[in-house]
Amino acid sequence: MSESVSVRCPACRREHLYAAPVYPCACGAPVAPALDPQGTATAVTHRAWDDEWAGVRCGACDRESQWPRPEVGCPCGTVLLVPVARADAGETRPKAPPAARRPFQPVTIRTARDAVTAAAVYLRWLGYRDIRRADQRPPTGIGIAAHGLLAQVDPTVRPASLRDVECLWLTAMTESAACVYFSLAGYAPDARTRADALGVPLFVLDLTGTPQPVNGLADELDAEGAAR
Repeated sequence: MSESVSVRCPACRREHLYAAPVYPCACGAPVAPALDPQGTATAVTHRAWDDEWAGVRCGACDRESQWPRPEVGCPCGTVLLVPVARADAGETRPKAPPAARRPFQPVTIRTARDAVTAAAVYLRWLGYRDIRRADQRPPTGIGIAAHGLLAQVDPTVRPASLRDVECLWLTAMTESAACVYFSLAGYAPDARTRADALGVPLFVLDLTGTPQPVNGLADELDAEGAAR
């Protein structure tokens, strides 16, 4: 069970009791952002990628990963960012060897942000590290990257096109990285054919947050995980 803190809305002064969400670390252990009970919640006035992620350190393997920064919606309409303590605050625990890959624990998708989180959780489960925002913004969707990998998450209701797949592949080629595509609405037939020819794994994200392999390359990635 994660910790809870009292959060006051600066707009209407209403108090909220907030519990930090729990995510699965790549080693399989549950982790949650360390909330700062002395901090002050701030209202979200505009969205910036760097402000929406926080470092969270796993108590089992001491790995630090980036997870969505906690936020809560007030009935008055204000969205509040919950204050988070530094990932390196407190005593550092000794590192333990990661356990074998455990059953995947999906993140339910309700928003575009959830789709990105679900893809990031899945990539960590596969064994990819250092998940972050991609250096180059894709023409559609949202780009995320890991060591040796470039991923594109398309949360729109339009099936990904041949051009979408080719743009991802070309960008990955310039960075000497592998690539993978996640789409909520699936893929156009010619996009699937082109992905097979270029070696791009394709996944469809269902609303439970579980990536479903679309082609054989995705089946292999799901079964084998990240290259060691």
